[in-house]
Amino acid sequence: MNKDESIRFATKYMEDLLSFFGINVAIYSTIEDDVIQLSVPSTSLNSLLIGRNADNLRALQYIVSQSLAARDAEVTRVNVDVADYKRNRADRIERQAENWIKQVRSTGKPLTLELNPADRRVVHKVVEDYSDIEAHSEGEGRERHIIISKKDLGDDAK
Repeated sequence: MNKDESIRFATKYMEDLLSFFGINVAIYSTIEDDVIQLSVPSTSLNSLLIGRNADNLRALQYIVSQSLAARDAEVTRVNVDVADYKRNRADRIERQAENWIKQVRSTGKPLTLELNPADRRVVHKVVEDYSDIEAHSEGEGRERHIIISKKDLGDDAK
């Protein structure tokens, strides 16, 4: 299954999955960096679809992704967003990251944060815009965390 077929399949699969819950909506789909983006419009069941800590969103992504993989699709990575939940959360994390960077700059002390993978990616992206700040992730699995710190500019800054 090529890219276009993968996108069409993922979109239809998601629509069919949602119709099982009585949600009959058109899914908007795109592809970005070899990840199929599926955007579900707002419905009365947003909280069910998103779930606590977005666990249900991740489960939906996994189901669609595994269905693509089972069909030897060219693209198997899927991102599902319901009512722009993820986009809005990323915006909030970006603003919070700016505050964390200010805190690290003012105290000079590294800051360790327990964040999910998507939120860590957002923080890493924000930190890229600062020449004096760096971020790296440590740990494995659920124990993985991000550390924001001042760069050690050493002799290069002199």
